[in-house]
Amino acid sequence: MLEKILTELTNSDTTLVAVSKTKPVSQILEMYHKGQRIFGENRVQELAQKYEELPKDIEWHMIGHLQRNKVKYIAPFVGMIHSVESIQLLEEINKQARKHDRVIPCLLQFKIATEDSKHGLQRSEIIPYLSSSAFKDLEHVRIVGVMGMATFTDDILQVRNEFKQLKTIFNQLKTEVFAEAASFREISMGMSGDYAIAIEEGSTMVRIGSLLFGNRNYN
Repeated sequence: MLEKILTELTNSDTTLVAVSKTKPVSQILEMYHKGQRIFGENRVQELAQKYEELPKDIEWHMIGHLQRNKVKYIAPFVGMIHSVESIQLLEEINKQARKHDRVIPCLLQFKIATEDSKHGLQRSEIIPYLSSSAFKDLEHVRIVGVMGMATFTDDILQVRNEFKQLKTIFNQLKTEVFAEAASFREISMGMSGDYAIAIEEGSTMVRIGSLLFGNRNYN
């Protein structure tokens, strides 16, 4: 399955984040030995533990809800944080990255789904901030794109429209804020059930777990 998905993504120039949450080190190593190097986790403690146990050329992405008081545990090594859903969190990431003399790539997470359980920024709050001196003072974070999760539904049209919404947000930020930033290029959208639609709508990064690792046991 990994080879099939990688072929699809190569043809679309899309990056695969293999979502390894709840999966044992042995399964991650199996994927690693097949050539996969980017893995995503959604819990800080699990992410930090796997970082210690697995090869250091793995690029770890934090893709889940991130509490400000836990940023310090992943700041020394995390390769990208997808889930920046508040200005306060972005500022905390900058604070913790400064302690390690790092610049952490971050994605701004926007709420595009109708589900209340989905988190994210609103354009009305973040665009003025990105043009402020306060944002310019954040020297230890780099905004490299946007992230969003579509509604969990069988309504393909709804999913497609939500992905289109995220692409529109990306285009607006690229035009109004990051026109000179070559690094602002990522649109992280699409998971196991909808990644094909996401690619059609412009995704540059998909987060796929169950298709690669099988169903999860959360017990």
